[in-house]
Amino acid sequence: MNDTLSEALNEQLNFEFYSAHVYLAIAAYCSGESLDGFANFFIVQAEEERFHAMKLYKYLNDRGKRVTLNGMGTPNNDYGSILDAFEHAYQHELEVTKRIYHLSDLALNDREHATIQFLKWFIDEQVEEEAMFDSIINKLKRIDQDSNAFFMLDAEFAARSFTPPANA
Repeated sequence: MNDTLSEALNEQLNFEFYSAHVYLAIAAYCSGESLDGFANFFIVQAEEERFHAMKLYKYLNDRGKRVTLNGMGTPNNDYGSILDAFEHAYQHELEVTKRIYHLSDLALNDREHATIQFLKWFIDEQVEEEAMFDSIINKLKRIDQDSNAFFMLDAEFAARSFTPPANA
């Protein structure tokens, strides 16, 4: 693996940790609004992002590349509504997808077959992430924040948990 690709993978590792930071900030916003189920949703999302970062960490180490961590920017901490928070999260996931595609392009250009195979998991994961956020946004647009459906969704998210995938 050449240095350009390993540096780009390392940059993505740092962005995954930043993503966890973004989702914890959204969770804090939700907690501040007394919406503990929505807060739990984003806490679980942060756990998933840390898992993704550590997957990259292990891969780089397995390939003999040194991981370096860098500082993170300050995420947005205030939103106009839960819908606004989810739309922000969806836009963030679109950025992650763009970055994963860039990594895949680099690996394809270098004919780095092991990395191409490794990144396939992330590509599949991004399809799921985007679909999930899109679905939630559509539900939120159909319900009023003061309706029973809104609080049922909050209760549903309270039960969400993270279990690392067995095939990851």
